[in-house]
Amino acid sequence: MQIEEQLRTAISASLPEKLAKLINPEEIVLEQPKDSNFGDFSTNLAMLKYDLVADDFASPRELAALIVKNFQLQQPAITASVAGFGFINFKLSDSIFWQIFADLPQSEAELIPATKHSQKVIVEYSSPNIAKPFNIGHLRSTIIGDAVANLYQAVGYQVFRDNHLGDWGTQFGKQIVAIKKWGDEEAIASSASPVAELVKLYVKFHQEAEQDESLNDEARWWFKKLEAGDQEARRLWQRCIDWSLSEFNKIYQRLGVKFTENDGRGYGESFFEPMLNDLINDLMQNDFVKEGEGGAKLIFYPNDQYPPLMIQKGDGATLYATRDLAADKWRLEQERYRGDQGERPIIINEVGSEQSLYFQQLYQAEEMLGWYQPGERLHLKHGLYRFSDGKMSTRKGQVIWLNEVLDKAQAKAEELCGDRETAKVLSIAALKWNDLKRNSQLAVTFNWDEVLNLQGNSGPYLLYAYARAKSILAKAKEQGIDVSNRDVSNKRDSQALLAANLTMEPLEKAIIQTLTNFAKVVQQSQRQLNPALLCQYLYNLASQFNSFYNKYQILQDSSGEEAILRRDFRLRLVLQVSLVLKTGLNILGIETLEHL
Repeated sequence: MQIEEQLRTAISASLPEKLAKLINPEEIVLEQPKDSNFGDFSTNLAMLKYDLVADDFASPRELAALIVKNFQLQQPAITASVAGFGFINFKLSDSIFWQIFADLPQSEAELIPATKHSQKVIVEYSSPNIAKPFNIGHLRSTIIGDAVANLYQAVGYQVFRDNHLGDWGTQFGKQIVAIKKWGDEEAIASSASPVAELVKLYVKFHQEAEQDESLNDEARWWFKKLEAGDQEARRLWQRCIDWSLSEFNKIYQRLGVKFTENDGRGYGESFFEPMLNDLINDLMQNDFVKEGEGGAKLIFYPNDQYPPLMIQKGDGATLYATRDLAADKWRLEQERYRGDQGERPIIINEVGSEQSLYFQQLYQAEEMLGWYQPGERLHLKHGLYRFSDGKMSTRKGQVIWLNEVLDKAQAKAEELCGDRETAKVLSIAALKWNDLKRNSQLAVTFNWDEVLNLQGNSGPYLLYAYARAKSILAKAKEQGIDVSNRDVSNKRDSQALLAANLTMEPLEKAIIQTLTNFAKVVQQSQRQLNPALLCQYLYNLASQFNSFYNKYQILQDSSGEEAILRRDFRLRLVLQVSLVLKTGLNILGIETLEHL
């Protein structure tokens, strides 16, 4: 049992009878004071719950005093005291901390309690559009989705990683018109960046369409031909896909991101296109799916909860929603996505927050159809990257391409470290951390200095902390001290230190307290779909470790049994920090380096 759980149980048993009946132990909030002189834990329970027993006590402080009195009778190894208007502080004895240290997990497999979840999870992320290069905005969906998939996997779910490529839709009508009118296929194919050439054509289409509205009609005509299987339309569409995937895969490789579905390619929108006619016919059998003006088919919601969701245009063309519905229905029919007890999968869509209304419509429609239950469809939202003067727009050519950002980040990292391979890891760590450390739902104003930050609360700061820990352990090994040997256990060190009656430094206690919270933070990050919580935790641990490194000489000349015991304890503490840093960073999709 973690020390927090022990404390909550003991506090609960110390409450006056009337209050004890109204409060569960898990409701008791414990915090770690920033100043260790106040104690190792504190709670404001007496102030929060005073109103429930105000008739029996003159003040929250009087209630706190009774709780402390009862607590000390059953927990003499923990000093409890009242502060201020009713805070209760707890200071743990060294013997308790030695025991906590002894119980720390000693391998990556033990860090997070093994819990096998029957229900399976599909995380759909990245999902770029064919014929449009990755821009800085795509970075968010890609790395946030990847981190959340890793979090679910870390806590015991079987996770399927899907890339719902935008490889179908009316934009291909526009792209085909642009290629035919102004493009040169061979020049595009031989270009260093075929997709950049496609974007130029896409931008030109919109510029010309502002002057000639008939171009939009021609684009719709070509998309209809594409849907009907026209040979020329399909040929140009496939070339756009091939050119795009070649570039996309290079970026995924640089980012260290992989997908599991459809041989790693993901199930794009076009995969579901053959299913659409049958899907629409099935949907029309429901009384809430009706034909609207002009022959369009729409899903209507009870009490007009949401605007109607169009699933087919009046001209027969399908929409993004049609293909999403087809995808989610198809997923229901796949046995491998079913849980061990036949449960439906949890499906998470990592898509920008501007699509919130659309996903509310989609999820409500799927519940009305009886496909999914509440909580089985989740929208993982991210705010958009914006320029200081407004929103990015591909059609207007106002974007920053992700390749440009990756190249600049790597060049800056090379200036710092002088090694190309090391710079690759540092630069990706900087970019990922800069994004993952913040609330993903907030919009981000694009700033080169911030995106390429290698200092302070940054990915490289975490990598340097990890490399520093590994360097200490490597030097110890050179001196014949190998604390990575599992036969040399935390329990043995703790028992010896306890027997020697050695004191534990406040900074050492703080690090141990932080280490004990790793599994809880990972679980909270997964439940809240929020990698930023894990980032905050890892940064705090790295900061504590760097303070520890700067304050104590860990590999000092160890003469005498007590000095050797303390040296070995500190080395094992360094090992524990390195284990948690590496595991946590890997969950975030950030590669670590043994040397820097």
